[in-house]
Amino acid sequence: MSHVLIIGAGGVGSVVVHKCAQVSEVFSRITLASRTVSKCKAIAASVKERTGVQVAVEQADADKVAETVALIQRIKPDLVLNVALPYQDLPLMDACLATGVDYLDTANYEPPDVAKFEYKWQWAYKERFEKAGIMALLGSGFDPGVTNVYCAWALKHHFDEIHQLDIIDCNAGDHGQAFATNFNPEINIREITQRGRYWEHGEWMETDPLSWSMTYDFPEGIGPKKCFLMYHEELESLVHNLKGLKRARFWMTFSEQYLTHLRVLENVGMTRIDPVRYQGAEIVPIQFLKAVLPEPASLGPLTRGRTCIGCVFTGVKDGKEKRMYIYNICSHEEAYREVGSQAISYTTGVPAMIGAKMMLQGRWKRAGVWNMEEFDPDPFMADLNTYGLPWTVIEL
Repeated sequence: MSHVLIIGAGGVGSVVVHKCAQVSEVFSRITLASRTVSKCKAIAASVKERTGVQVAVEQADADKVAETVALIQRIKPDLVLNVALPYQDLPLMDACLATGVDYLDTANYEPPDVAKFEYKWQWAYKERFEKAGIMALLGSGFDPGVTNVYCAWALKHHFDEIHQLDIIDCNAGDHGQAFATNFNPEINIREITQRGRYWEHGEWMETDPLSWSMTYDFPEGIGPKKCFLMYHEELESLVHNLKGLKRARFWMTFSEQYLTHLRVLENVGMTRIDPVRYQGAEIVPIQFLKAVLPEPASLGPLTRGRTCIGCVFTGVKDGKEKRMYIYNICSHEEAYREVGSQAISYTTGVPAMIGAKMMLQGRWKRAGVWNMEEFDPDPFMADLNTYGLPWTVIEL
């Protein structure tokens, strides 16, 4: 019986609240907070209609530490579950330190003025969280998150060493819009337009943005799709924690239509993150672009098709080379029927709930700041099958 404070009322936040409400034996109290109370109220109404569970609603600005501290002190949650923007990771960790409350997020910190995301800022909190006797679990989404757990599970049960890792993320869905992003447009576009990075023989190698590609034949009828090499945050922690990796890469699929729109927006300066003067005021082009693009949460009833996210491993077991693929396939339509959101939000929100469940039940409980692969993967893998993200293993 635990009280969770969920901060963030976007598409992922909606899924997290719905999934927590389905596990009321663990999440006996749920509070949802955001700057925009109307979004919280709409999510709470949906949860009440679907599950009968009452969700409390609060207003909070996650950028303001004192405001979050006051909220935590007033409602006394057992865990703060952060599904706001990555910019707000550090202020929310500060609030948890000030109040002695455990913390969980789904994406690592990114400074607003530099398109660079890495764990160094959050890892720097490790000693302070240890001294406070509280825990921070970083990256409990799908990628990062489930992909990290796949790695820990594969190493525990199928490999003596993992030498090569390819994380491959495919969205084979179609929302019918000319151009739209499946999660926060500002974060999504900043991520995609960065230089690619991958781990090769003990050092980081870089590529021009989206300059490397391959075609991968996805299972269960999805078929061949073009995938582009990108940098993704779980590579940093996996290289740090899975000793012996000789190569680690991350790939994501994009349609030609999406890439064409993206190139045009880049060429005309609409993806810039620095402010420009316009009619006497400063605006950030990518933030203006976010305001005119479709709201990701609005794509739920429009999206058809499936996602497929997984890990391809090459390593050794008992002295012999072995290759294996672990993946999940998630239907956009089924996700929408269950919780009113498309599969991109669903595949992030379900693992966030499971990570919080692991912490509140004491299965994953250790003071400090931790990544997903640093805990026993077995109970998390079991819960993926139970709560909507079943996985499949193929020997290659």
